[in-house]
Amino acid sequence: MTRVWEWNRPVTVREVLEDLQQERSIAYTTVMTVMDNLYQKGWLRREAEGRAYRYEAVSNRAAYSAALMNEAWSVSDNPAAALVAFFGMMSAEQREALRDAIRVVQLDGPADGAPPAGR
Repeated sequence: MTRVWEWNRPVTVREVLEDLQQERSIAYTTVMTVMDNLYQKGWLRREAEGRAYRYEAVSNRAAYSAALMNEAWSVSDNPAAALVAFFGMMSAEQREALRDAIRVVQLDGPADGAPPAGR
């Protein structure tokens, strides 16, 4: 996903492979499988181009990260404990970003459309 976001354009498996191979040895089939899995999960869309596909991101990095966090949290048998553990792993900067995000959400009001409490 990082490579697709960085280029911000449709990319082929071959392009991603060649870019990754500058850092490490990796097989074409590995890259193809990962990109197909991301397509199957709805994170990439693809369009046929000859015998290959061009892939592009469906959403941005922030939305992807949020969905991963939501997925991990939603499968917990104790969501509150999972959140406490997660918050405990955060740096001071991350906790400040969390506070900022909570303030933004509170300013927007509740997600269910009801007026904020006390109004």
